[in-house]
Order: sequence, then structure tokens, then C-alpha cells
Amino acid sequence: LYSTVLWFLKKEHELCYLAQELVALDKTAPQTWCVLGNCFSVQREFETAIKFFQRAIQVCPSFTYAYTLAGHEHVSNEDFEKATASFRSSLRTDERHYNAWYGLAIIYLKQEKYQLAEYHLRRALAINPRNSVLYCYLGIVLLSAGSCFEALQVLQDAIDLDPANPLAKLRKAMALSHLDRNLEALEELEQLQQLAPRESMVYMQMGKILKKLGRLQEALACFNHAIDLDPKGGNAVKAQIDRLQMQDVEEDDSFL
Repeated sequence: LYSTVLWFLKKEHELCYLAQELVALDKTAPQTWCVLGNCFSVQREFETAIKFFQRAIQVCPSFTYAYTLAGHEHVSNEDFEKATASFRSSLRTDERHYNAWYGLAIIYLKQEKYQLAEYHLRRALAINPRNSVLYCYLGIVLLSAGSCFEALQVLQDAIDLDPANPLAKLRKAMALSHLDRNLEALEELEQLQQLAPRESMVYMQMGKILKKLGRLQEALACFNHAIDLDPKGGNAVKAQIDRLQMQDVEEDDSFL
């Protein structure tokens, strides 16, 4: 669990140090192989990470978390068939392992199978009902399925559980804008701007909303700032700048 926290925090040096300590302590423990897998995963060496997670499974076939970690690596590789098999193996060892239900939901979301994604997220939430991330992704699924009003409530639940959840606040703003509640959406993004001042997507969404409000100069400033923060993603933002004077062009309301 500690290695997973380090993975989320992208603490590569601390993760590598932990791996070395565990190898010295016990090479036969599945936890050791999982930490080694996380060490390579954080460096985006997915195939190597999978080999270590598979080694953990060989050492201890009942070690549920190793299946789940392997599943997430397969998702990163967009190998959804192997990912599905890994998550299902995890649930066979422990059907209350909410991370595996979540993993399956992410696969179905990526495949635009929204009913299945919702079902698996609700199963995860039945096990872990105070997890902000699960509520956030359920909100994204509901938005993608067109259930905007229900999604807003679910996203607010995610924010109530974790006011610093940036993804939930971003998706809530996008949902509000989709419902033409643009001033509320802008207020949500201005709050998010304080939490994530260097997140280009926040400025891109602010620009899109300001355009809808007819505040074109402010929109342009937001788009330019988004490019400054993320030059690699500049093409999508430049397309928005090109459309600034085209008021009749529909915005992309994709929630993924």
C-alpha cells in the first residue's frame, strides 16, 4: 500500500529505495515483487512492471493486489482483454476488492459501455462508499451517458468527500457548462485554478466558457496561457483560438 502511495505521488527515488530494502529483507514475499513492479510502472516501463506483478502471483497465487496492479498496467498498454482477465482473477480471490471493480469500470468507460461501467463503479462504491475517486468516475460515466443532472449530484458527492479533488471539480464545471449554467461553471473553474494553477486543461475549459459568454479577449488570454503551460497539447488549444470568432461552431462536450 505504501508503494502505491509513492507511485501516485511519483516519488521515484523513494520507491526505488523501498524496493531495495524489501529485496534485501525478503525476496520471496509477493509484496516485494509488487513494489518492484510499481518502481518500473512509475517510470512507464509497463511490460517490465507486468513481469514483476506476475512474479508476485507465482510466489503467492492468492495475493489479490498483484492481479489488480497487473490489470492497471494492461490498461495503460490498452490491452483490455488481458486487463479484464487480471481484474476478474483479482475478484476470484477476493470479491470485495473494490480496486478490481473500479479497474473493470475504467475499461468499460474507455469502451463507451456506460451501463457496465456504472454497474461496476456502484459495486465498488458498495464496498468503499467514502471514496471520492469512485464518485468522480461514476459522475464521468453518467455525464458520458447523458445523465447530466444525476452526474452533477454524484460529482458534488465526490467534492464533499474530498474538496481538493481536481478532476471532480473540472468535470462538474464541464457538466454545468453543458447545461448552459456557464457562470456557475466559471466560478467552479476559478476555485479549481487556486488548487491547480499549472493545469492547462483548467485554462482551456475557462477559455471555452468565456467564449460562450462572449468574453472573447479573456477567452484568448486563457487559451494562450494553456499553451504556455502545455506546449505539447497546443494543437487542441490552437483549434479553439481559430474558432473564437465562429460563434455558431458547437463545442466539443466530450467528458473523457
